[in-house]
Amino acid sequence: MLVYSMSVSLDGFVTDRTDSFRWTVPDEELFGYHLEQVSSLGGYLTGRRLYEVMLPWETDPTMRATELGDRFADVWGALGKVVFSRTLEHVEGNARLAAGSVAQEIATALDSTDQDISIGGADLAAAAIALDLVDELRMFRCPVVLGGGTSYLPPVRSQMRFGLVQTRTFGTGVIYERYRRIRPPTSGPDPRRSTDAPGTSTVHP
Repeated sequence: MLVYSMSVSLDGFVTDRTDSFRWTVPDEELFGYHLEQVSSLGGYLTGRRLYEVMLPWETDPTMRATELGDRFADVWGALGKVVFSRTLEHVEGNARLAAGSVAQEIATALDSTDQDISIGGADLAAAAIALDLVDELRMFRCPVVLGGGTSYLPPVRSQMRFGLVQTRTFGTGVIYERYRRIRPPTSGPDPRRSTDAPGTSTVHP
């Protein structure tokens, strides 16, 4: 299953007007839950910006200053990542640059594991949503209004239905919302697991 999980403001943004994620810093309870979720993944598809934000977990020893930080660094470092970028010539850590289209890389990732694959970065996720390849939306709704920034969801051409499958409220007021895509019945092959799936080369700058 392909999941799109991000912290989101009450007005629907994943970054503020300065392109910062600093307002999303979790407390110990929420950090532990993030650790559980990342531990369950079989791979991660990311855009350049999110890759750079998360890279210190693989390269900076000071990120291991706490027990949770140490455990998260181990889990994140072990997770295979595919980075979509038109500007990066190489990547560090347990990552590789995307060689195919968004659809092709998603299909390859899903075929490689029985675990969920996560996609991160609003622009990259927007490309997957446009292709109707995202199976679950997972939002950590933070009690803050940003008034602008990068939207969690892109405009879509037609209505897409999702069903609520889980919620959880954390002590800080963050509400976790998990929605699963409701697709019309089809007798054809699942394009999310076909290496011949039509795709797009849309990537992060």
